[in-house]
Amino acid sequence: MRIENRLADLGLELPAPIQLPPGVTLPFPWVRLWNGRAFVSGHSPLHPDGSMAGPFGKVGADVTEAQAYQAARLTALAMLSSLRVALGDLDRITAWLRVFGMVNVAPGFTATPGVVNGFSDLILELWGPDAGTHARSAVGLAELPFRIPVEIEAEVAYE
Repeated sequence: MRIENRLADLGLELPAPIQLPPGVTLPFPWVRLWNGRAFVSGHSPLHPDGSMAGPFGKVGADVTEAQAYQAARLTALAMLSSLRVALGDLDRITAWLRVFGMVNVAPGFTATPGVVNGFSDLILELWGPDAGTHARSAVGLAELPFRIPVEIEAEVAYE
């Protein structure tokens, strides 16, 4: 329970599993376990009850960079919640391998790496540089589902 104790020390709680909007079904799992790797589908920021957290809209127009950074941090917590369900214990994660961050950007907004740092900074804070360091992309997209500002997927090693 090292990671969950660290979350508590930081005053952070994992949200409930995502509550999709009415009428939305997704034909894939949030986490796919395969040969010691967990492939994590794209996650969004969540409130503690599992509902999607705002602000919603394009970063650089409707959402500030600072708000988007916090949204990426909430996205990390949502992903950790899904990983805890899939693995039973976050301490089973031995390495963060890859993170792919997508930011819903207004025309001209190019500070996507700073936004996705909200995710990476929390992972590094929890796992440290040995297990927390990961390869990463941070791209800007014209739209994301449900007008969320950030969507992030990842790959981790576990035992």
